[in-house]
Amino acid sequence: MSGLLRVGVLLSGGGTNLQAILDAAGAEYEVVVVVSDRADAFGLERARRAGVPAVHVDPRAHDGRGAFNEALADVLRERHVELVCLAGFMRILAPNFVKAFENRILNIHPALLPAFPGAHAVGDALEWGAKVTGATVHLVDEEVDHGPILLQRAVPVESGDDEETLHERIKATEHELYPEAIRLFAAGRVKIEGRRATIF
Repeated sequence: MSGLLRVGVLLSGGGTNLQAILDAAGAEYEVVVVVSDRADAFGLERARRAGVPAVHVDPRAHDGRGAFNEALADVLRERHVELVCLAGFMRILAPNFVKAFENRILNIHPALLPAFPGAHAVGDALEWGAKVTGATVHLVDEEVDHGPILLQRAVPVESGDDEETLHERIKATEHELYPEAIRLFAAGRVKIEGRRATIF
């Protein structure tokens, strides 16, 4: 094995954040597997094009959420994954999975948590009339969009923004922020104590 941090990515869709992670890989970390709950997720094709193993784990083939999550964990363990990155994975992880990779699961969210958690963060920010939103990389715990915050970056809401234009600018920020967070992990510069993630 190389000395690089071994990253596994979970996704459900197109995988634009995966692409950013793949593009930045090499010096500090490597993506060793990409896993999706959907066989038709374009993110799996991105992985194949990059020469990364692409695995579909079908939730319907498992008896309940816990069993599905154990199957996900098995795929990651087989490839000795050290850090799990959620990149548009549209399922809530079960407690058994979170425990198996405790303090080693990252997620990216298109808002400045704790503001606007949940699946409609961009639209919620617009509806609220927020002047600033952004992107957050956080550790995953057993609650949704709740774990310790690692990195955040603000994105101004511009006059005339709709959900699509605002989300595109947030995604551009995400694509810079996520690889940066992974590099911090790879360098051993992250310490987690309770709700606080400290960067050295």
